[in-house]
Amino acid sequence: MYKKRRIRQYIWCWIFILPTTLFYLGFQGWPILSSIYYSALNWSGISSDKAFVGLGNFKELLSDHWFWNAFANSFKYMLYSVPLLIILSLFLAVLLNEKTLKMREVYRTLFFLPVITTASIVGIIMLFIWSPTGAINGVLRLFGEKQTINFLGQAKLALPTVAVIGVWKDVGIYMIYWLAALQSVPQDVVEAAKIDGAGKWQEFRYITVPIILPIGGVIILLAVINSLKVFDIVQTMTGGGPFFATDVMGTFVYRTAYASSVGMPRLGYASAAAMLFGICVILIGFVLNTLKSLISKKRVD
Repeated sequence: MYKKRRIRQYIWCWIFILPTTLFYLGFQGWPILSSIYYSALNWSGISSDKAFVGLGNFKELLSDHWFWNAFANSFKYMLYSVPLLIILSLFLAVLLNEKTLKMREVYRTLFFLPVITTASIVGIIMLFIWSPTGAINGVLRLFGEKQTINFLGQAKLALPTVAVIGVWKDVGIYMIYWLAALQSVPQDVVEAAKIDGAGKWQEFRYITVPIILPIGGVIILLAVINSLKVFDIVQTMTGGGPFFATDVMGTFVYRTAYASSVGMPRLGYASAAAMLFGICVILIGFVLNTLKSLISKKRVD
């Protein structure tokens, strides 16, 4: 009787996860397998001519200047955005975790609103705000800045500007992650520290940080991987320009596989680029996860 009950529970569990599994296989698993196959082809994606080239696309990528430019820009975007994103989201989470703060639920909602706003809409609005005649330059003129700054039209400023906008859009979700981590801090330990005379900074440094550190490692890992996958905000605001200064892997793959501005699409070549960069992201994730595990283990010891 017990075995039959257990088998029935297992069957119901599989029934409930079956829709999610089918959606994953259909919209994630199959495209990944298809990309692996396409990466070995010299194929435009729209013609019937398919030539098997093996590792030829990967060899060509190694000498492709524009591929490495997009590769480097992806990591630049990560370096610009992740530290600011982690610090700002943690600061907001600590601030909004205070029970004495009035209307903190309202503030949480306001900071989270950009997360659920479509990236294309954010990009279009930010194009006006950061344009030479936009609000940002208007504020700078109020403070005495006479020269108009073209934030998205200058190669040196375009990528940092897009990164700042990306941080503004995503900071809300990481704030929620940090808030969830802060909820795991035992309140009796905090109260004991206050009784012993610990201030806010001592409480945060010696109690909060050690407790939330393992969860913080996961948050940082998510931020790094998500920043490397950036596409929509860049495509909407700059399209990879000016002069490919904001061209990241997402826009490179899109332009190579679908856009007609580079001539005949090269779906096989774009698939190889996506596969190569995907392998690098997986390796980075593995390294960061290993470091997180070592830090957590050292903390336990």
